[in-house]
Amino acid sequence: MSAQDIWVAPSLLAADPLNFETESKSVEDAGADLHHVDVMDGHFVPNLTFGIPFVKALKKVSGIPLDVHIMISNPDEMAMEYVKAGADYLLFHVEAATHAHRLTQVIAEAGAKPGLAINPGTSLSLLEPLLPFVKMINVMSVNPGFGGQKFIRESLSRISWLRNEIEKRSLDMRIQVDGGVNKETVGSVVEAGADVLVAGTAVYGASDRKAAIELLKNQNS
Repeated sequence: MSAQDIWVAPSLLAADPLNFETESKSVEDAGADLHHVDVMDGHFVPNLTFGIPFVKALKKVSGIPLDVHIMISNPDEMAMEYVKAGADYLLFHVEAATHAHRLTQVIAEAGAKPGLAINPGTSLSLLEPLLPFVKMINVMSVNPGFGGQKFIRESLSRISWLRNEIEKRSLDMRIQVDGGVNKETVGSVVEAGADVLVAGTAVYGASDRKAAIELLKNQNS
């Protein structure tokens, strides 16, 4: 997989919270493809982060698409509010949705790209009937809730399974990997079949963010 096929989505969870506009512009200038926005409600995951006003404000200043990952207990009720706020990709958790198929349709009809996220302990079989209806799958390679966690290596076989399903069915979708992606793990992640890399501290924590993004894109080329 060539460098131009790999997207890097720096997670704003790792940015300086007092300077989000400056921070987001910094990674855009460094070559980021998406802004990854982690929405956490303190119920589905044990943390509380960004909400609708933040997405709306970021959309006004962003020069690249917003990749909004809602880790919330009621995506059926709230997903459309994030689409209205400016989400370009809207990823919700298959574990939390009551009517996942219907929700993918509603998101797509509203003009956003629907996606799914799946936790490390959830069976991939839940994704199978939904694959034709989404544009991105987020394979969580840590348990969601906090940044800076160690990569779960068992995630690699899950990425490979998903890549095989995509190729077997000739689906138009991307595989996003979220959690512990850095210079040590990125080669294995891309080799397994991922093509969207969510990176928090690996980008925002780097002294040279352009070099950090280029490293992630070129590690396996």
